[in-house]
Amino acid sequence: MKRPSLSMAGLRDAVRSMPDDSLTAIREAALANLDEHGLPTVRDEDWKYTDLSPAIDISNRWFAAGATSTSTDSLAASIEALTSSIDANWLVIANGIIDTSHYEETAGVDIGRFSDNAAPFVLDRPLADLNAALLHDGLRIRIHAATDKPIGILVVDETCEAAVVTQVSIEIEIAPGCDAQIIEYHSSTGNNDHYSNSVVALQISKAATANYVRIQNRRIGHVQTGRISITMDTDSKLAMASFDLGGGLIRNDVDIDLSHPGADANFNGLYLAGDGQHIDNHTRVDHRVGPATSSQEYRGILNGRSRCVWNGKAIVHAGADGSDAKQANHNLLLSDKAEIDAKPELEIYADEVKCSHGTTIGQLDDAALFYLRSRGLDRQQATHILTRAFAADLVSRTPIPQALETITALVDARLAELIQDGMS
Repeated sequence: MKRPSLSMAGLRDAVRSMPDDSLTAIREAALANLDEHGLPTVRDEDWKYTDLSPAIDISNRWFAAGATSTSTDSLAASIEALTSSIDANWLVIANGIIDTSHYEETAGVDIGRFSDNAAPFVLDRPLADLNAALLHDGLRIRIHAATDKPIGILVVDETCEAAVVTQVSIEIEIAPGCDAQIIEYHSSTGNNDHYSNSVVALQISKAATANYVRIQNRRIGHVQTGRISITMDTDSKLAMASFDLGGGLIRNDVDIDLSHPGADANFNGLYLAGDGQHIDNHTRVDHRVGPATSSQEYRGILNGRSRCVWNGKAIVHAGADGSDAKQANHNLLLSDKAEIDAKPELEIYADEVKCSHGTTIGQLDDAALFYLRSRGLDRQQATHILTRAFAADLVSRTPIPQALETITALVDARLAELIQDGMS
């Protein structure tokens, strides 16, 4: 089957129909990069398991329909429900448009937009180029003092009558010595096709700490690609937890650069996939100096005809003696039609390092199921208890307490759906 290619003519028309403003030159540069290099395909090693054809098809139909923006008026109820579910100070990006009306100005936090300062983006990835080419505006956040509440970033989209494409770009800087809590929440509604492409750059300065929670709970069938690039300075700390519950085709890239001694990156992820879902997590940690520490653990629960990918790479560069890199990936398959492609990778070019990796793939333990059923539970109840226990360890490590109750409820609800679908 021939895979669709991105319509460069449609993209060019979409870019040049946007307002002539301070981002115009950046959009044109991104367009030129895409014209030269195109989007990744399954022939690229990092994309061999994930075909972007659905995102390309949606984009081409959106271009053909005039690449128009969608009104955010009908999203008011969804925004209210989502922002009230977690006690945070919320910034909203609705249908790709920044909305600061829900945000309460806070001492110690500066909010700006890319259009306020036309400094060039770093255009070194095809999907980042696509993001820059079609971006209405980007969000800048600088945190230079601790806040009473986490900073919440709600990305919410709606599609009703036609296919829609939206771009989100966020830059976050945490000042030296500052502790910050950040929640990134992606949601969508609507019965038509939707593709969201997000790029986040997080800079953690010297002796600063970032507690970061990312939730993806898009409508089943919607498409999202996202990249977060994290740079860490001397003695900085990162505690990050990601939860993927919805979507049809989801691709997450996490890049962490450890270029200063004493940096400590701890990040975890949980993905729950049902029939027809494809969730791909690619992570890369570059240990450029030592001592520095990275630790990641991802877990997946798959049912139906779903497919998930986990590719975790840690590179210990020459001279990064004293580096400590750990990787773990564990998967629970509830269906013989579910598929997981797991690939832990370590590249070590230094001495005096501690590195480990491992992955497991299994099914529910028959003895545990029998024990629970012998205590009066039916198979569905017993399955829910065991899958919940498998997920609970990662959920309990959520680094922002205000988000724990909501995440627990979302995970429980999604597990119930997966198990119900598997029993029907």
